[in-house]
Amino acid sequence: MEEGKTLKQYAKEAKKRLKSGFWQDYLKNLGEKIEKASEAGVAPSKVKEYYTYVVSENIKNRKDDEEEFYLKVKKILDEEGEISDAIGRLTDRKVFDTLSYNEKQKYTLTLSERYLKAVARYNEEKSLSFVN
Repeated sequence: MEEGKTLKQYAKEAKKRLKSGFWQDYLKNLGEKIEKASEAGVAPSKVKEYYTYVVSENIKNRKDDEEEFYLKVKKILDEEGEISDAIGRLTDRKVFDTLSYNEKQKYTLTLSERYLKAVARYNEEKSLSFVN
């Protein structure tokens, strides 16, 4: 389980995937790729192996993004402490300016949630460093 997430949050994410048809698309795409590979003479097991690798790399990259975000937050907290305009400083203006009003609201809320998790992690790490 990912650190900081509750079972309820995992359930919400799973429900969202079901409603959006994520798994139907996933299986359909996988089936199409296996079919094309078979026509080209590639073993279906190799396609599944590759597709699993691609999905796992996407998950790994997402975790790398979270680590990069945490390091940005950590730098701000180390240099200036908790500040009132942290969300504004962490906002990617190039992305933000292209969004609709509703998308901007969602982006800001997501960024805020990520920031709060990063601050909690920072505080936890800081308190553990004083114990040693």
